[in-house]
Amino acid sequence: MSTAIEIRSAPHIKAPRTVEQIMRNVVGSLLPVCAFFVYQYGVSALASLLCVTAACLFTERLFVKTGTQSGSLSDWSAVITGLLLALTLPPGFPLWMGCVAGVVAIALGKAMFGGIGFNVFNPALVGRAFVQAAFPVAIASYTPSFLPGRFINAIPSTLAWPMMQPSDTTAWLHNMQIDGLSGATPLAKWKFDGLMVLPQDLLSSLAGHMAVGPSPLLILACGAYLALRRFMDWRIPVAILGSAGLTAWMLYGLDPVRYPNPFFMMFSGGLMLGAIYMATDMATSPVTPRGMWVYGALIGVLTVVIRYYSGLPEGVMYAILISNAATPLIERITQPTPFGKSGLLQPKRGASYPLHPEYISREEANAVTPKKRLLKNKPKP
Repeated sequence: MSTAIEIRSAPHIKAPRTVEQIMRNVVGSLLPVCAFFVYQYGVSALASLLCVTAACLFTERLFVKTGTQSGSLSDWSAVITGLLLALTLPPGFPLWMGCVAGVVAIALGKAMFGGIGFNVFNPALVGRAFVQAAFPVAIASYTPSFLPGRFINAIPSTLAWPMMQPSDTTAWLHNMQIDGLSGATPLAKWKFDGLMVLPQDLLSSLAGHMAVGPSPLLILACGAYLALRRFMDWRIPVAILGSAGLTAWMLYGLDPVRYPNPFFMMFSGGLMLGAIYMATDMATSPVTPRGMWVYGALIGVLTVVIRYYSGLPEGVMYAILISNAATPLIERITQPTPFGKSGLLQPKRGASYPLHPEYISREEANAVTPKKRLLKNKPKP
């Protein structure tokens, strides 16, 4: 009897959980965040969540059916992309524009690279970046939260016809006897008007008539669930929040009049959502422990720098996308020294390194190389 020897690439010790299990738990942790978003903005937020997610699922099915990308709808990755993308859009964002964002997120952010596990950038942020460049006025139009009648009447701009300019919400807010300026986000108020919202109001997001997203406390609680269940590595969000808070604290110490306090920087905008759910994407973040700290620190510092010194009030999206592009370099320079080599020598390019315990490889996910490749120079799995 002959004995066959099977040679496989690392990791050789694999966790019992699958990609589908991880994705289902991430979707489950996102449901309270989505429910709070609907509680804040009513039927417009619900319609946005459903339409954007449906567009992502349809596009995913299309590319899987044609053999352009690997994966399937049962892996729940397209659902996560749709929910996260909808949470980053204004609640009154026209539904047809949201569908465009969903299609672009899957087509350009995922299918173009080969599907799940092959993408270089976070798909939800790719879709968000596209609509920010394509529809800059609509994506900057926010409405206050907890408006009366939000569960009965939709925000007028939500139901705009395709290829038509959405209606202005300023007159609609004026008819409701609400100041139109209250529709600006806290970061926009600070950036352009010099007005600052109290950090305690941002922490819970329960203060009415503010254009804020889901509660950072709720997002932290959902992220703690994922970290405790080991569905997410805690190093990345800790590094992001720590570096952002430290950078903001240093600048605040230099000039308290010009720069806001670090708590305002940490609890405003999409920093909490990006740190917990977007920067921790397994396919686009480093797998080395030291690389996770470097990656998270880079996102935190870039977020504060973009917020302070650019013309945009928010910088989380660009900070994560830039760090996604730097992930291969970060992994290369943070590889541990191979066993048996001197610590004074530089690690070789092909050296192996330990993965964090819950990392799911492409082999473990049973992912297959797509039959058709839009990018011919993609690395093989």
